[in-house]
Amino acid sequence: HHTWLHQHRFADPALQATYDTCLETVELTLDRRDRLDARVAALAETEPYAEVVHALMCLRGINVLTAFGLAVEVGDWTRFTGKTIGAYLGLVPSEHSSGATRSQGSITKTGNAHARRLLVEAAWHHRRPYRTATRDMRARWDKADEASRVRGHQGNQRLHRQWEKFEASHKRRVIADVAVARELAGWCWSLAAPVQREHPWPAD
Repeated sequence: HHTWLHQHRFADPALQATYDTCLETVELTLDRRDRLDARVAALAETEPYAEVVHALMCLRGINVLTAFGLAVEVGDWTRFTGKTIGAYLGLVPSEHSSGATRSQGSITKTGNAHARRLLVEAAWHHRRPYRTATRDMRARWDKADEASRVRGHQGNQRLHRQWEKFEASHKRRVIADVAVARELAGWCWSLAAPVQREHPWPAD
């Protein structure tokens, strides 16, 4: 695609100059993004983040940038349980109750919007079939402890089965994805909290 963009030529000099300037802006922006990504990835390998990041990366859809984002946005995972983490991130349905009437609506979207978006994006990856870990996943597992690897494999299996169940019932995919993201938050907690208890983060 990059080569194709550079092959465009226009007869109008003003149009060509405008195009070249826009293309240069895109390339400079991508270069800056790549440099920032590299710096974030390097920071994720330092204490106190590394253990939590490596544990979270045992799940599909969570690369180093997503894992680091979740680690720093949530902070102390031990504050929550597998059930309360979803509510903290605004991934639980809203509810309106009046007398004996109880109705649920869309998710509350309270809490940390960035962490919620990371989980919603990661949940899409679990829609693809999962039988054995890919080479990339095994490389990520090599950085984590045995308990995290086993837990991550269990989570990947369970989350894909959830997708299969929603697909079989013809659930709208955007709704199914949010439901999987809510459960994914619980699996992230089950990986991060034990590691953090063993390697507590320094107090702010």
